[in-house]
Amino acid sequence: MIKIRLKRFGKKREVSYRIVAMRSQDRRDGRPLEEVGFYNPRTDETRLNVPAIVKWLKEGAQPTKTVEHMLKKANVYDQLSS
Repeated sequence: MIKIRLKRFGKKREVSYRIVAMRSQDRRDGRPLEEVGFYNPRTDETRLNVPAIVKWLKEGAQPTKTVEHMLKKANVYDQLSS
């Protein structure tokens, strides 16, 4: 199963995350199939590659709860249905 989830990177106490599509069996910081976004919780900056995310969702990828919340906030599901 393919998951859209967060991949942690950065220094201690200065963490950032990449939003990636990867197999659910792979480890958290393993090699992703594709990087589809970026999230910085310290500045609340979020950058999403919406066409790539929509492509993965149409192929059956399942977002984690945190990523699903980000996608709803960015209205990505509206583009999925159209």
